[in-house]
Parts: sequence; C-alpha cells; structure tokens
Amino acid sequence: MYSGRPCGDLPPQKLGHVLKDGPAFCGAVTVKDIGLLERHGQVIPEEQRVREVVNLPVDLDKQAPHHKFSHGHALILSGGSGKTGAARLAARGALRIGAGLVTLGVPPAAQQEVACQITALMLQRVSDGEALAEVLQGQRLNALCLGPGLGQERARDLVPVALKSKRATVLDADALSAFAAEPEQLFEMLHESVVLTPHGGEFARLFPDIAERLAVPPTKGPAYSKVDATRAAAARAGCTVLFKGSDTVIASPNGMCGVHAAVYERSEPWLATAGSGDVLAGFITGQLARGFAPQYAAETAAWLHVECARVFGPGLIAEDLPETLSQVLRTLLK
Repeated sequence: MYSGRPCGDLPPQKLGHVLKDGPAFCGAVTVKDIGLLERHGQVIPEEQRVREVVNLPVDLDKQAPHHKFSHGHALILSGGSGKTGAARLAARGALRIGAGLVTLGVPPAAQQEVACQITALMLQRVSDGEALAEVLQGQRLNALCLGPGLGQERARDLVPVALKSKRATVLDADALSAFAAEPEQLFEMLHESVVLTPHGGEFARLFPDIAERLAVPPTKGPAYSKVDATRAAAARAGCTVLFKGSDTVIASPNGMCGVHAAVYERSEPWLATAGSGDVLAGFITGQLARGFAPQYAAETAAWLHVECARVFGPGLIAEDLPETLSQVLRTLLK
C-alpha cells in the first residue's frame, strides 16, 4: 500500500513504479528497509506495520465483551430474480470481514430464490424506494451497499433513498452506471460517508473530462496520473473514490490518497474473475458497518482482497475470497 504511511510490504515509494505500465517497464524493484520507519525513536516491527496498514481493530481478538450489534448491521440491496448472485457475494464478504449482522434486501420476485441460498445472512423484502425508506427507519442499520446485480432501473429508485438516510454507503456497478447520463444528479446526493468503487469504464462515464485528461499521452512531465485523477474525482463527488484496477487508487475529498498496487510479488491475475469486485464492495461495506472511516475501510478492503487471492492461489473464483479471509486474518493476528 503506497500511502505515505509505514506499511508492512515496504513497496516502492515512487508512483511510477506501481501505476499503469510502470511495473512492466521496471521488471523488478527491490526496496530495502534501512531502519528509518520509527516512532518515538524506535523502529516499528514489520508485523506491526502490516497490522497498521490493514487497519485491523484490536477487538478482532475478541478480548472484550461483544455482541453482534456492536459490530454493525449492513444492508445489501439485491436485484431481481436470476440476478441475486452479485449481492449475495457482497453480503458474504461483509459478514466474513466482521459485520455483526448482514441483511439482503430483495424484491418480492427474488425472495424465494435468495432464501434457498443463504443461512447466516438475513433476508428483508425491499420492493421499491418507499419500502427501503421504511426499512431504514431501523436505527441499527448503519451501512448500505447498492450496485452489485441491482439493475439500473432499480438503482435509480433506491439510491436516492439510501443516500438521503446519510448512512455509510458503498455505491458500485449498476448504482454508478444508472447515473451515467447525468452524473451531477448523483453528485448532488452524495455525502462524505459514501464510497464509490468504479472500474475504468464506470469512472469515464461519471467523470468524462477527468478520464479524458488521464487518457492523453504525456509529452512532458509531470504526467497526469491515476492518483491525480482519483483525487480530482473525490473532490468533485465529495466522497471517497476507489478507482479499481491492478493499480487501485483510493482518494478522499481532503486529498488523502492511497495506492494498492497488485503488481510484482503481489500480482494476482486470477482476481480477474466474475464477482470478485462484488466481494470487494462487500468487504468495504462490512468495514463501514464496524465503524471504519471510508478511506480506511476502502484501503483495508483492497489490501485484504488481494491477500485472500494470494493465499488461495490459482483456480480462484469469487466465492473463495470470503472463505479465505478468515485464514488471512488469523495469520495477521498471530
């Protein structure tokens, strides 16, 4: 994680080493710790730096009294019949990463389909925006996820209601594409507790002028980078933006920015599989439910997302990511 803060992987600290085609031209980069990562005059042990960049809360150790509601309640909105898999993947990710409760909000036509597929997850009928507003009267629901498999028509109905509630919210996939024709309509509704998770195409539809500037081949330096573009997008949207890719960039409106580059020894090509982005959205949502700030929730989720793929290895499918997470967390907590 390149973020200007100490991190356990000791990555190269130059953006050109990790963004876009940089890793292919570099071939191999070695960075050595010379003992300058200090706090109060003492070098921070590497295992502690890993825990810091991943932002693992102490209460993962379960040493203090806890109950499910102390870890938050996430609501993941699903699409219609035959289109519920993406939301179920996101919900499983949110539950595995530590949300105390996770509920799937489904339209009536999909209720039986989803009920046959879930156990620890809960089910709530959410037919339309009016029904969602009623569900959101429950104060314990503190994090929302809209987009995976939602459908653009359903997204246009539900997203305004979700954002009006001012809950911590992840908007992904259809929740972004539904407003591509009038992105300003979406920006007017956003607030600082929102995380947008666009891939390249979705980013270009929401921020066409920024994407156009990013696509122009540089003729002199400094080049306009993905970091610049994501910071500009976050400032315009007024919320955290996670711009996906092997060089994922996470930026907040205050200019804070982190880069998670799945390159070099962290290259994970098998993450290019259907549903992996839905799991990432769920990871972020689960972290928001637990009370993490949007920037940190997104950074932590991006790191863990790749780490799960590294642990599982070749043959990965999206369903494997949440199931591998417990192994990753156990290793970090040793």
